[in-house]
Amino acid sequence: MIEQNSSVEKIENVRKFLIRSNEAGYAGGEDKKWIKEADSSTTIAYEDGDWKFNDNFFGGEPYGGREVIFKEGKPEWMMVYYGLISDKDLDKNKVYGFLRSALKLAPAEMPLRGPDLFVQEIDGQKWVYENKVGGKMENFSGKETISIDGREIFYTDYFGGLVDVDREAI
Repeated sequence: MIEQNSSVEKIENVRKFLIRSNEAGYAGGEDKKWIKEADSSTTIAYEDGDWKFNDNFFGGEPYGGREVIFKEGKPEWMMVYYGLISDKDLDKNKVYGFLRSALKLAPAEMPLRGPDLFVQEIDGQKWVYENKVGGKMENFSGKETISIDGREIFYTDYFGGLVDVDREAI
């Protein structure tokens, strides 16, 4: 059994590393660091000392994937996600560009996707990103949406938390 202090310390280390990983990952928009895999997925990886972040996803549109944080080669935390643009007439690059802008603003206390609310006017329209998450870094679920002038055009469902806390359980 893991003591409370070590669990608190573990999640704090995961949280801090996730902030750095997010800045270097999808929100950073540096496609040149993306690895196209043989299974048609894409991987974004980031390492810092004993810590490694791996975001592996399928898609395009729609898309789904998982983020995993490892310490010394062992999984510590993960998030699974799935989302899509519901309005197929929209410019996907514009939607995902707006999403990246929101993801860069992830709150430090819960750096899961973006902030609670991000609003921007684009081409005379009101674009709104909303993120609703329940739980804590240890165990959470959430949904992010993008709407234009009050009409939802995008969503992502996500959930996750600590993994392998009791390595002997299985």
